[in-house]
Amino acid sequence: MAEISFGDFLSVELRVGTVVRAEPFPEARKPAIKLWIDFGPEIGEKKSSAQITVHYTPEGLIGQQVVAVTNFPPRQIGPFMSEVLVCGFTDENGNIVLAKPDQDVPNGGRLH
Repeated sequence: MAEISFGDFLSVELRVGTVVRAEPFPEARKPAIKLWIDFGPEIGEKKSSAQITVHYTPEGLIGQQVVAVTNFPPRQIGPFMSEVLVCGFTDENGNIVLAKPDQDVPNGGRLH
């Protein structure tokens, strides 16, 4: 495992936001869900495409807080522009389980 400096860590903006809209993304090459996430007044609402269809449904994601990298450049995913990278962990079968706080915190809050 390569070590990084504390400065490298600080350059990654890991922030919390609330999913305000979610819908299937049938045009994606791999099954995915389109997310609209509210990161509070400083950052606003951002979009993401996430390959999380095994453990989550669009309806079940509404109101959930998630952790995302907010300072990557936008990335075109088929016809959809993904603006943030939603974070998660791989389960024993290779499927993503979202990283999220275990209590509600203000949208836009930074991971420490």
